Amino acid sequence: MSIIDQTIEWFGEPNRWSWTDPAGVPYRTVEHLQFSLLALAISAVLTIPAALWLAHYRRAQFLATSAVNIGRAIPSFGLVILFWFLASRLEADTTFWPLMLALVALALPPLFTNTYAGVIQLEQETVDAARGTGYREWQIMLRLELPLASPVILAGARVAFLQLVATVAIGAIVNDGGGLGRYIVDGFALGDPGHGEILAGGIAVVALALVCEGVFALITRWVTPRGLAIQSRADART
Repeated sequence: MSIIDQTIEWFGEPNRWSWTDPAGVPYRTVEHLQFSLLALAISAVLTIPAALWLAHYRRAQFLATSAVNIGRAIPSFGLVILFWFLASRLEADTTFWPLMLALVALALPPLFTNTYAGVIQLEQETVDAARGTGYREWQIMLRLELPLASPVILAGARVAFLQLVATVAIGAIVNDGGGLGRYIVDGFALGDPGHGEILAGGIAVVALALVCEGVFALITRWVTPRGLAIQSRADART
């Protein structure tokens, strides 16, 4: 039986589309998204307020620039294994925290950099005009800079989330759940009979990433201030 036939047969199994069966694609998809969304939420809470404050006062520009290089240099698989090794040495839980800590560490650089860059690129005249109308500094940050920088911030969140989706699949090596990556790990464990499961798991991860990309594009369009969106379309036509 070819690998294509194995994959089709695997997808056609009755329990494969159960929401309650741990072997079901919907169940694993929800598990995959839970890990990814939780890591993104933690990273956003840790990063966006700090980056917004630093960018508003024009501080730590070197840190913002370095965060890009740090994010590119960190290997996802190596980070997962590192935290798993540390957790095992400390006799801590090795099924959740190693993967979660690795995910948060991977999401921090793009969120920090894009938040900082989104605020820095705003015209200073706009900020000065807000001050002239009586806005306090925290009001400028929350009511002016954050909304105007939201497209750039969401672009960083999209990059971070897609990286998280890919890393959760890798994390199945050290995590009993592992989301959709569980299929890939289990397929390798089976050897030749598991090739169809490996391909099916890869297809599921790619499909999830594409859907998430589309959702982020819609969210970006929805939250972008109307005036800013009109200006962006006008700039694109010129």
